[in-house]
Amino acid sequence: MKNKTLKLIPAALPLLLLSTTSWGQAAADGAGGNPYFYDGLLSYGLLFLAAAVFIAALVALYNLLNIMVKVQQIRIYQEQGIEAFKEEVQKPQQSLFHRLYKRMTHVVPVEKEEDILFDHEYDGIRELDNVLPPWWVAMFYLSIAFAVVYYTYYHFTDAGPSSTEEYKMEMERAEKAVQAYLATQSSQVDETNAELLTDAQSLAAGKTIYEGKGTCFTCHGMQGEGGIGPNMTDPYWIHGGDIKDLFKTIKYGVPEKGMISWKDQLKPLEMEQVASYILSLQGTNPPNPKEPQGELYQQQVDNAAPADTSATGAAKKQEADAIGMQ
Repeated sequence: MKNKTLKLIPAALPLLLLSTTSWGQAAADGAGGNPYFYDGLLSYGLLFLAAAVFIAALVALYNLLNIMVKVQQIRIYQEQGIEAFKEEVQKPQQSLFHRLYKRMTHVVPVEKEEDILFDHEYDGIRELDNVLPPWWVAMFYLSIAFAVVYYTYYHFTDAGPSSTEEYKMEMERAEKAVQAYLATQSSQVDETNAELLTDAQSLAAGKTIYEGKGTCFTCHGMQGEGGIGPNMTDPYWIHGGDIKDLFKTIKYGVPEKGMISWKDQLKPLEMEQVASYILSLQGTNPPNPKEPQGELYQQQVDNAAPADTSATGAAKKQEADAIGMQ
């Protein structure tokens, strides 16, 4: 039963190779899915393959040792006759581990160390002429073989990525990880922690929402000049001109003035982006602006136009008639 099991392991190795190749192909085709899932799947597949190869190597080594024992017995039969052969066959067989350890260490017995002593002597100390352990020699030759393959793959054929290319790939992977993290954090934005976004990417996204998905332009004008709703480019605000105030107004709306709540249509990050874009319109002075409405907001953004104090009275007068939001 034991021998049958050992024979089945090498036979199953091609199936393991095939399954690992399939996992690798799935990881390659998973660009549209979660890349981290497929990377993990491929890593586990390679680990499983390495374990299978290791087991197969042990089985092959076990069979090789058995062959070497048989060869040794045949040699004894040919050189010393049938009686010596029978005596050798009847000897208790050593365990696989013992035989492997003996061959991989090649240790000279203590009683035979005098045969390998060097003639020279230093302060009463003599040196043994031991050979290097076979396991160490095997690792040394394997490292040389690996170095040749590595150099050929990465430097001679240019098939492998260079250090610069690997750096770029790592940076792209890190950027994707950052974006994935920020995507999970964007849902945590609300009217208590919203911040003014000033980078070009966020403002461009806010403009897209303003002119498209959010349809803000239908009430406030394509350039924020106002229309049905108030002017977005002057320093006067009905419900507050801070980024948190504007986020709150967009989120909950102003139903009594005809503005709906956008919390079900826009994500928290999108509301923060469009609010930041609206504040970036301060001081742009578009053509045909609507008259100011609301109160003068003191904490203006950096690009806000200087307050027109002469219009304060008119703003207060029209506040009661204001519709929409700002």
